[in-house]
Amino acid sequence: MKYFVMLGDGMADRPIAELSGKTPLGAAVKPTMDFISENGHLGLANTLFEGMPTGSDIANLCVFGYDPKKYYTGRSPIEALGLNIPLSDDDTVFRLNLVSISTDGDFENKTMLDHSSDKITNEEAYELLDALRERFGTEKRKFYRGVSYRHIMIWSGIDYNYTMMPPHDILGQKITDYLPGGPYGEEVLAMMRESYELLMAHPVNIARMERGLRPANCLWLWGEGTRPQLTSFADEHKISGAVITAVPLITGLALGIGLDTYEVPDATGDYYTNYSGKADACIKAFSDGHDFVFCHVEAPDECGHDGDTELKVKSIEKIDAEILSPVKEYLDKSGEDYRILLMPDHPTPIEERTHVIAPVPYVMYGAGITEKSGLPYTEADAEKTGNFVPYAYNIMKSFISE
Repeated sequence: MKYFVMLGDGMADRPIAELSGKTPLGAAVKPTMDFISENGHLGLANTLFEGMPTGSDIANLCVFGYDPKKYYTGRSPIEALGLNIPLSDDDTVFRLNLVSISTDGDFENKTMLDHSSDKITNEEAYELLDALRERFGTEKRKFYRGVSYRHIMIWSGIDYNYTMMPPHDILGQKITDYLPGGPYGEEVLAMMRESYELLMAHPVNIARMERGLRPANCLWLWGEGTRPQLTSFADEHKISGAVITAVPLITGLALGIGLDTYEVPDATGDYYTNYSGKADACIKAFSDGHDFVFCHVEAPDECGHDGDTELKVKSIEKIDAEILSPVKEYLDKSGEDYRILLMPDHPTPIEERTHVIAPVPYVMYGAGITEKSGLPYTEADAEKTGNFVPYAYNIMKSFISE
């Protein structure tokens, strides 16, 4: 039996007026998604929970079959694993975003304009990160390159227990109420203030502003945590597996649970990514002998954060046409029994531009799954079935059991 998971990050949404009251899933032309939904088990599942961060870390742990209340130790340590950064028990790991904040007024009264600094390029970001490392790096405080606006800072020997705010949760808001607190709050805030002065004067940002782009003018720390202790996916399910993603967070999860990873040329983690290359990598992973392949696509989530309805719909259509359809065709022709699990990790509604706690639609299709919903793949149709999984980490056991 082969198992394929197609995860569209942030794909779920709420009804949108400009889509005549449909969600992006409802408006998208997605024949393969609709086919497996009509001919499979359709329902809703909770991947995020009150009292825990509303992030892709929690949600994807759930989809992989891990109870976040048992295994979650913070987002950034998982990303660090994905970047092959060695971690010690006394390390506190932070996600470091290069964000764009407004240039008017005092620092504390500035507005969060963009958590991604107009999707800054790796080359530009690395120059800025090098400047931050030179200014703030110490023996105990180290900076590591990631992708685009996503980077890592590790601060060893501190007990940091203050929850930092994800910048994508406060887009368009003043940062006043979301600045760091706790025992190290003043030190972090001082770094942020100084980073603004440093980065605004940096040649990379001067050139960006001359081109009409937002400057990456502030470091923003969040997602703090310590090294996770995750059990092996192979031990849990007795199968080998691989993950295809462009996002260090998901790579870190894969490596943390012992799954192989495949790199895809020109995979970016946003809308403009190599969709067909991901399909090729999925097919190669199956051809290499893996029984389980998990394909993660960040594009719908980024479109949700950007508030871009048109591109969110198009990203879903591209996932359907350029990934799900060719992988399903390969599995159909393979002569082996197979199953497909299709779902988002969480909603990222266009109107809110951030993650929200709400059930997401899931579909299980394939060998041994006799239920046929007869319904297309949308949030509203999933609700009609009455199928509901309160804890999504239970889905993987049902999906893989024969």
